[in-house]
Amino acid sequence: MTESLFGPPAPLEFAPGAWLLPGLALGAEAALLAAVEDVLSQAPLRQMQTPGGQTMQVAMSNCGPLGWVSSRAGYRYQALDPLSGQNWPAMPPELKTLARHAAELAHYVSFEPDACLINRYLPDTKLSLHQDRDERDYSQPIVSVSLGLPAVFLFGGLQRSDKTLRLPLTHGDVLVWGGPSRLRFHGVMPVAEGQHPLLGEQRINLTFRRAG
Repeated sequence: MTESLFGPPAPLEFAPGAWLLPGLALGAEAALLAAVEDVLSQAPLRQMQTPGGQTMQVAMSNCGPLGWVSSRAGYRYQALDPLSGQNWPAMPPELKTLARHAAELAHYVSFEPDACLINRYLPDTKLSLHQDRDERDYSQPIVSVSLGLPAVFLFGGLQRSDKTLRLPLTHGDVLVWGGPSRLRFHGVMPVAEGQHPLLGEQRINLTFRRAG
């Protein structure tokens, strides 16, 4: 991709209905990180259990009316943080504004996320291939914001065995996928060791969905 003289590279459609928006979050990174820090002060990161009883590598939290959780009881969205018994923190306007703007740039209008999953990846942490199937309305896209250490995003097909595209992501990059790509398998390769000037030895990913 070629840098524009007036800003980041143009959006790239890397699969039908799936877009990379390079560096879209860079102009708002300070506000985004402050908003995330505030959310995590109310709902700390935690490593959830899978339905099979294993501990997930990625530490997670949520903000918004609904939060994604995993336990022996299964995967689901719910309004209450299972650690505190309280509602998840409200979704900061800085986060919601970015998600809506990214969706519009990818030609998904009127996106109103009601869930933001916050994932923390440390070096060697990965996310196995999976589909996002716990939402009620598959017509709404997924918006994913990368902050901190770089990562390689895996984007496959509608079957787990399909060939995957490896997409390098750096601080500030945003992905949006929906339409014919909404139920494609995706994941993250193990994050390489490194030191980010703002986030140190970690990658923070924000994933916005319309869940309810």
